[in-house]
Amino acid sequence: MKQQKPVRILLNGARGKMGQAIARLIAENPQKNLIVTATRQAGQADVKDPFDVVVDFSTPQGAQEAFLLAKKHKKPFLTGTTNLPEPFLFKLQSEEKIPVFFAPNVSLSVYFFTELIKQACKMYKGYEKALHEIHHVHKKDAPSGTAKRIAAEMNLPAAQVTYERLGETVGTHSATLSTGLDEITLTHKALNRDLFASSVLDIAPWLAKRRGGFYTMKDFANFKLKEKKK
Repeated sequence: MKQQKPVRILLNGARGKMGQAIARLIAENPQKNLIVTATRQAGQADVKDPFDVVVDFSTPQGAQEAFLLAKKHKKPFLTGTTNLPEPFLFKLQSEEKIPVFFAPNVSLSVYFFTELIKQACKMYKGYEKALHEIHHVHKKDAPSGTAKRIAAEMNLPAAQVTYERLGETVGTHSATLSTGLDEITLTHKALNRDLFASSVLDIAPWLAKRRGGFYTMKDFANFKLKEKKK
């Protein structure tokens, strides 16, 4: 059986924590059939090396530059960069020519955790809602993009999300539903950044096979669930 050619990755934000983790996991998992053929930092001009998918974990400005690069080369664009400007998000959501994937958190477990909270809010109507998140001291946006996403599913204003920045905490999110009689708390704690980086190794080749359009974790989760049923 002829082995398929590896999916070539342009890693935008390669020097960041996520970029380094993704590059390391790609090198450690040759069975995923991925290879980093190009790297890029914000402000850098076009890249000369060939690539099949642009993977971006950088800054809002870096993400916009990487998207234009993907458009220029007609290649899929995957970003997990948070705090993106609304006009740019609208541009991503409106894209039709190339496959575009955006999620403030690319972990399947976090996606299902968010769905769990969403269902809990439906089941425990009338309960007071609260959301608290903790991240490392280097994180620039607060509350985090993940927290904002969870809050939206809870119908909780982002301004009511509480947060802390402690040490090197990867990411902890706790949703609380309470009355004067009881309290329910659902918590997701990421223990290692590899939780997110490893998801990219599955999403990137999946995105490379999609038609032009906008995709989210919901699309990828539905694909994985259907795959398990086969």
